[in-house]
Amino acid sequence: MIRFKSLGSGSTGNATVIQARDGSALHHLLVDCGLGIRELDKRLAAAGMLADQVDAIFITHEHADHIGCALRLSARERLPVYMSEGTYAALGQPELNGLLRVVADGHEFSVGALQVRPFTVPHDAREPLQLTCTDGAVRLGLLTDLGHVSAHVQEQLADCATLLLECNHDEDMLRDGPYPPFLKRRVGGGWGHLANTAAAALAQSLVIGGRLRRIVAAHLSEQNNTPELACAALDHAVGSAAEIHVADGRSGSGWLIA
Repeated sequence: MIRFKSLGSGSTGNATVIQARDGSALHHLLVDCGLGIRELDKRLAAAGMLADQVDAIFITHEHADHIGCALRLSARERLPVYMSEGTYAALGQPELNGLLRVVADGHEFSVGALQVRPFTVPHDAREPLQLTCTDGAVRLGLLTDLGHVSAHVQEQLADCATLLLECNHDEDMLRDGPYPPFLKRRVGGGWGHLANTAAAALAQSLVIGGRLRRIVAAHLSEQNNTPELACAALDHAVGSAAEIHVADGRSGSGWLIA
């Protein structure tokens, strides 16, 4: 069984814990670590965990709200850190004392009973990766920080039962909001962030053509979106075919079964 919990999702910091059972043992993968280390420890404790229960860290890309305290946590707990070659280069190739694990699109790796499959996404970072993971029975997908849904992204998510999905902005709120023009172009462009309408269209296609039954709206902009708008777009697209949850920037989500 796979369980997961967002510890926080948005521009204030992103981190998600994925848990899988291997016999009597539990293994945990921390996806992104975009918080200060004291705040991360606090949120892990609120989730019923300690940092030393984490087995590995996966970094999707080098932006500050995703990398956060990852290198410090890795050094403190002696945790392997998985990231792309491009992300590592963008970080300045820091010394990780043998804990670096370089991965790429389609390069699968295991964390206990969890089989992880990274895949590339269109985003304005050096070599960004998102991921799906499975315990052999069910597949969970994590998809944030992309400007559009490519055919490759769609293919990677086809057999996911649960998806943590970026619903970054409402297009009208972004257009009429306080961001300067260059930032509006960046966020709403093909290498920026996913709008509610695009996220809803992806969710609808995965419900119709696949196994998707649970969606967690994630990475919502505090300035350009609301949970109500994100949920309304998803609900209109999938109806009763899938549960809809929201992960916010301050408290993330509850523990959910994939």
